[in-house]
Amino acid sequence: MKTFIYSDLSKNDIQKLVQRNADPADEIRAVVEDIISNVQINGDNALFDYAAKFDNVDLKNLFVEKEEMAALASTLLPEQKLALDTAYNNIYKFHQTQLKTEDKVETMPGVTCWRELRPIEKVGLYIPGGTAVLPSTFLMLGIPARIAGCHEIVVCSPPQKGGRINAYVAYVAQLLGIEKIYLTGGAQAIAAMAYGTKSIPKVDKIFGPGNQYVTKAKTIIQSTTATAIDMPAGPSEVLVIADDSAVPEYVAADLLAQAEHGVDSQSVLVTTCADFAERTITELNKQLPVLPRVAIAGKAIDNSYIVIVKDLDEAMQFSNQYAPEHLILATEKWQQITGKIINAGSVFLGNLTPESVGDYASGTNHTLPTSAYARAYSGVSVDSFVKKITFQHITPEGIKNIGPTVEILAELEGLQAHKNAVSIRMKK
Repeated sequence: MKTFIYSDLSKNDIQKLVQRNADPADEIRAVVEDIISNVQINGDNALFDYAAKFDNVDLKNLFVEKEEMAALASTLLPEQKLALDTAYNNIYKFHQTQLKTEDKVETMPGVTCWRELRPIEKVGLYIPGGTAVLPSTFLMLGIPARIAGCHEIVVCSPPQKGGRINAYVAYVAQLLGIEKIYLTGGAQAIAAMAYGTKSIPKVDKIFGPGNQYVTKAKTIIQSTTATAIDMPAGPSEVLVIADDSAVPEYVAADLLAQAEHGVDSQSVLVTTCADFAERTITELNKQLPVLPRVAIAGKAIDNSYIVIVKDLDEAMQFSNQYAPEHLILATEKWQQITGKIINAGSVFLGNLTPESVGDYASGTNHTLPTSAYARAYSGVSVDSFVKKITFQHITPEGIKNIGPTVEILAELEGLQAHKNAVSIRMKK
């Protein structure tokens, strides 16, 4: 990992340092646009072709149904089912509190305004399955969708060997009451859910993280169709702020946990202590070689870096510019700096709160904004799966009270019909 001294960096240096997953030559866009066009024109046939090309699977069907999923789920060990059940219950408990009825507000006598929630009717969930299958993502997306009351939940995940799905994903499908999973991944899955094919229904909003191709497909779809997306959630990342109260072994483990997601993941250490940085690198070199995904994690670490700062305030300045998906405050003084967090997807406080707990089972959602989108986006929640519709009702007293104001405002904007819509009621 390269090491930088924060005070030596110019604004331009920092801007370059916090930039990630760029596509300056639009190479990824060109590939993704071709995939989207192919799926839009050729539908299921394109999906069969991409399964053979990208997943090395000759599919007979584009989906797995309830009976086969039940058979796969039955192969899990009791402790594996218990772990998934525990995660399900914690995630459900946390997200259930987000479904709230808002109060009606009388803005002036006789004028009442309020909002009511309505679920998004058709949602698409993308569950990654490239270098790692993620049943945890299925829980993170499926649970809030169920709590919100979405009428149709379409699930896409890349096919595994033999044209099947992972047994853990099958078990989660049972927990969520999902009876069909479509066997397609990558940008082609996003296109299929956006436009619909003979097999896969068109949806109103697409959810789920993925690689740079999936992320690019989501951004293109959002700008060219009426299909919305949750956020541009691309390759995963973590930023760890550590001082001399942190534990090098823990921090090294956290950096590697993020790095093993993929070669385009990024792990950043921001520390007040150069000696701590050296001890963390020593720990990285101990822990990395024994990981099953050593090749993937190693490449991600090579693309990661360390920033040395003078104090925690300076660390937070850099963190807010980076706007990390995951922010770990590996310090006993975390309470002193949480109020200074402006941009972050999800925050992990203290030396005993690894990012892994949020990935799996603490209850919070792990589908979060990456690539600095935490400056403007929140992570997935029940709110992501609902629309908030405004209502208003005006009584005879209310039209008398608010009418003159509306008449004046409409007149000064030169919109006479707007004024008349009020005036005609005032006369009655």
